[in-house]
Amino acid sequence: MNRQAQAAVLFLLGAAVLKAGSSDLYLRYVKAGLRPLLLAAGVVLIVTAIATVWFELRQGRTRRASPPDDGRDDEGHDHGHAHREPRIAWLRVLPLLALILVAPPALGSYSAMRTGTALQPPFGYADLPADDPLPLSLVDYAGRAAYDHGQTLGDRRIKVTGFIALGHDGTPYLVRMALNCCAADAQPVKIGLTGRIPPVLQPDSWLEVTGTYTSKRTKDPVNNGVIPFIEVGEAKPVAAPRDPYDESWNN
Repeated sequence: MNRQAQAAVLFLLGAAVLKAGSSDLYLRYVKAGLRPLLLAAGVVLIVTAIATVWFELRQGRTRRASPPDDGRDDEGHDHGHAHREPRIAWLRVLPLLALILVAPPALGSYSAMRTGTALQPPFGYADLPADDPLPLSLVDYAGRAAYDHGQTLGDRRIKVTGFIALGHDGTPYLVRMALNCCAADAQPVKIGLTGRIPPVLQPDSWLEVTGTYTSKRTKDPVNNGVIPFIEVGEAKPVAAPRDPYDESWNN
């Protein structure tokens, strides 16, 4: 791979990063707050590619203006001017092809049921508005149900949204994948469903559940973490959200 080929790969990679960052595609890879850094990285890659081409053209003009050189030093040793990267350098093209050709789906039930819950005790509990039903993130509900024992929830109707995952024993869970930085470190937060559960549940389908707190809970078989439940009063299918990952757990 010569310098021109390297520059072309850098340019295309930068353009692909900018395209992903300017649409919702980037949410499949990183959390929403990293969008400015992703766009900046794309710009840097493109500028680097342009600078590489300019440097190569400048060197070419310099070589043409210089006296002929037979490629030998004063002692007669041959020092060729062609410097190429090893062929393994073409592996740099693979991330580019993956970014252009493959749009990975958001992590779903397969990953969720093979990874232990990431639910941790929250630092505190913000006051809740008087909405009825009260929309809460799945992580917020799970934290209040598991570690506040529902004291801040009372008997209020709660509305949460997530995708369906089924346990080995058929227990249905509502799940959101929580991010620290990017999809590579995503971990699930799960709540169990009890009460008026729809008779047919399809894994990875999204569901909006309206229900109330219940003291029922179980242990995650993967890491023994606590999984609270919600008493379902109503459930309806919904479209997957624009950002399928939940970032509220570490905000």
